[in-house]
Amino acid sequence: MNFFSRLAAIAIFMLTAATAMPNELKCSVEINADKVQNTAGETFSSLKEAITEYLNTTAFTTAHYSPVEKIECRLFFTVNDYTDNTVSGTLQIQSSRPVYGSSYTTTLLNFKDNDISFAYTPGERIVHSLNSVESSLSALLDFYAYLIIGLDGDSFAPKGGDGAYELAAQIVQLARNTGDKGWRAIDDNRNRASLLTGITEGASSAIRTLYYDYHRKGLDIMSVSPDKGRAAITEALDALPDIAQAAPMSVILSMFRDTKLDELTNIYSKGSRDERADVYKMLVDIYPTEAARLEPIKESKD
Repeated sequence: MNFFSRLAAIAIFMLTAATAMPNELKCSVEINADKVQNTAGETFSSLKEAITEYLNTTAFTTAHYSPVEKIECRLFFTVNDYTDNTVSGTLQIQSSRPVYGSSYTTTLLNFKDNDISFAYTPGERIVHSLNSVESSLSALLDFYAYLIIGLDGDSFAPKGGDGAYELAAQIVQLARNTGDKGWRAIDDNRNRASLLTGITEGASSAIRTLYYDYHRKGLDIMSVSPDKGRAAITEALDALPDIAQAAPMSVILSMFRDTKLDELTNIYSKGSRDERADVYKMLVDIYPTEAARLEPIKESKD
């Protein structure tokens, strides 16, 4: 991957508005419909094909990503019910980005949307629009596309996701008028609207600076200087206790837990004893139920 071309793409998007450009995502889609009747198999095959084509061909921004620079992501749908052409269930969203100077890719988003619902008939075309909600499905896909692009941008440049988050907020504003679940933060502090609010507003928005410092100043440096990179990550993590104190129920904390805790146990496997002890205490204070998961940080050997 041309790492610095990715930085240039982020810079271009920060300065321009959306037009038709080569798309940003390289997305795989999976649909588990084991809970519904087998007679709907063709429907879900058609749905998978439609979503895959939509996400991998739609230009969501002006940023020009070559095929090797696209943001890798994965959507995993679990269908709980399919009645009257309406799909209901959950959606797991994951995205990643490369780490400079290595073959390693780091996860940027690992989030489960527990309440999705949309109408779909086989062969239906998904239409992209920034000015209206063409369908519940297109709104859902557009929202997560912009969230993925925003988090990717934040990891490469300070506030690099601004433009994408603004477009995601526009979708939320339009979609909340449909009456569909998930578009009003006031209804659920862990739905998609709450996730966007957590990233962009209030004390929890410090996650954006954390993401830049963690990835650009930390992980991207580790191939050259592991100690310097890890120290930058340790400093970046200082934002977490402030978020936890100001917004202890924020979905941002659970998003970070699901996205980064396993990676952190690997990062600190070669840290100094004091560094590991400090990071372990800080994380276990925020995530007490994850003590066993975090134990390798404390137990790593010098």
